[in-house]
Amino acid sequence: MRTWDLFKEMDQLHREIDGLFQGLNRGHLFGPAFEPGLGLRHYPKINLRDDADNVYVEALLPGIDPETVEMNILGDTLTLAGERHDPAGESANGRTWHRRERGTGKFLRSIELPVTIVAEQVKAEYSNGLLRVTLPKAAEAKPKKISVKLR
Repeated sequence: MRTWDLFKEMDQLHREIDGLFQGLNRGHLFGPAFEPGLGLRHYPKINLRDDADNVYVEALLPGIDPETVEMNILGDTLTLAGERHDPAGESANGRTWHRRERGTGKFLRSIELPVTIVAEQVKAEYSNGLLRVTLPKAAEAKPKKISVKLR
């Protein structure tokens, strides 16, 4: 079982606040998801949950070919990497953009898992822009029931 680390949490908060102020120096509060140094680790957006047997990660990856997504597990960290390309003709010359919120480019997201998992049994499915990853918990990470005997 992983213990909560105050210093690690404070370091994470410090990095997020630094990122916020970097955005202010550039004249905007939040940068696009694919702007280097800003928001890069926040894409793709994920949900992380678990039950007694598995950890579940759901990642929003609309418009990305699932064959090009790289997924790696090292220790207790799941890493998702890939690239979102411009649809055909979107970056043509002579076009004026009035708003462009859907970024393009490479992404990399590392997700720290709450428990030890069995990497050989991980399953991933992709449907309608949603990547669902099922990560089975290792036996030592599963809850154990202890019976209490009466005297």
